[in-house]
Amino acid sequence: MINQIFLRPVVSTAIKVAIVVGTILALINHGPALLALELSRQQIVQIALTYLVPYGVSTYSSVKMLQTQPKPGD
Repeated sequence: MINQIFLRPVVSTAIKVAIVVGTILALINHGPALLALELSRQQIVQIALTYLVPYGVSTYSSVKMLQTQPKPGD
């Protein structure tokens, strides 16, 4: 499983999902502060987590899908 986490297609897809979903969620949750460029340290940490969560979910779902695929020779 650990090897699959670092496969290029898994990482690439997870980054794309994190950028799209993370940006939407960051704007929803912190829009006024982002537009005013008035972010507290706590908000910056929250925004970072807002990007990490969809990255983790996408990675998890991709790896689970890969694990259900038949192995060559099976």
